[in-house]
Amino acid sequence: MASKIKKTAKTPKLSGEARIVEQFKEPLDFVADARFDDHAPVILDVAGTRLNADDRRRLAHPLTGGAILFGRNWVNRQQVTELVAEMKAIRPDLLVCVDHEGGRVQRFRTDGFTHLPAMDAYGKRWMDDGTGAAGDGAMAATDAATAAGFVMAAELRSCGVDLSFAPVLDLHFGHSVVIGDRSFHRDARIVTLLAKSLMLGMRQAGMANCGKHFPGHGHVAADSHVDIPVDPRPLSEILLDDARPYEWLSTSLASVMPAHVVYPDVDDKPAGFSPRWLQDILRARLGFTGAIFSDDLSMAGARTLAGRTLGYAEAAALAMNAGCDLVLLCNQSVGKGKPLDDLLDGLVKARADGTWLPDAACERRRLDLVPQTEPLAWDDLMRDAAYLRALDRL
Repeated sequence: MASKIKKTAKTPKLSGEARIVEQFKEPLDFVADARFDDHAPVILDVAGTRLNADDRRRLAHPLTGGAILFGRNWVNRQQVTELVAEMKAIRPDLLVCVDHEGGRVQRFRTDGFTHLPAMDAYGKRWMDDGTGAAGDGAMAATDAATAAGFVMAAELRSCGVDLSFAPVLDLHFGHSVVIGDRSFHRDARIVTLLAKSLMLGMRQAGMANCGKHFPGHGHVAADSHVDIPVDPRPLSEILLDDARPYEWLSTSLASVMPAHVVYPDVDDKPAGFSPRWLQDILRARLGFTGAIFSDDLSMAGARTLAGRTLGYAEAAALAMNAGCDLVLLCNQSVGKGKPLDDLLDGLVKARADGTWLPDAACERRRLDLVPQTEPLAWDDLMRDAAYLRALDRL
């Protein structure tokens, strides 16, 4: 007998414009034969603005627990809402994610989406404290950050998107091109308070959060997308500076994404592949209990270990054995998408030979990120008093 898709209490609801999901409510025929196991760790991307047969097949794979959207997946709100609805018809508890921080990292910018400031705008407003006419820069900055989190999350959720990978918790040392104005500030205390304010706004709109990039990407100049950054500072210095937001936000963070950066004083492996960083320091020492995402496994910082180039499945298994609950492989669906198939097939093999074993606790942490409240449809959101007030406070 073909087993059924396992539905959970975590299945998100859609309303208003997002009721477009109704046209996809009947699962595709091949999904009926899929058996969803107790751990679906893979977050993958899809090729375009509509699902193709390969996208559908991969989304129905029992190891696929999420999808990440990019600019190429966007035409307008109607289209992306339909795209997300079709994804969730295949797997109702799918976690649909996006990088939508504001500034230069914001995937949806047209058809009514608010252009959000880069995070350093809130840090600059904070530093105006005492110099402006009102002398309330710090307080205004925290309110603006909360407003930004609410606007970001409410607009995304109206289209069915569940999670934005925000906020950035890296410190602004001034020499990291890839981080730069994505950081709130150089001072870990200011970063923590502004991040907590932004996270509050996200929570008010029913969205979880993701702090990145643990323990800190801001001190290295190299970009881990194309290089393998090395931060030579001692552990004591990192814990007293870069990692402090993770300690101070340990009860507020829903998820964390580690950096593809090597900190040789701690481990010769990047943080996302290091049991010492993820289990001994992040969980045991700093007290974090939420989900841990790998950063994109296609980045250069994730592909080389001890001078050897890793396959995607091997990298994913190493990341999860180190302590990651979920693994991302991005921008690999275009064309035939062989890297995504290699990842999924490789993890099936890794499970069979015992080099990676699923973990039900990891799956629970994934499901905890799926929104539990019904989002406002876009037209209702445009008239919502809380949303309009948040826009005014940006």
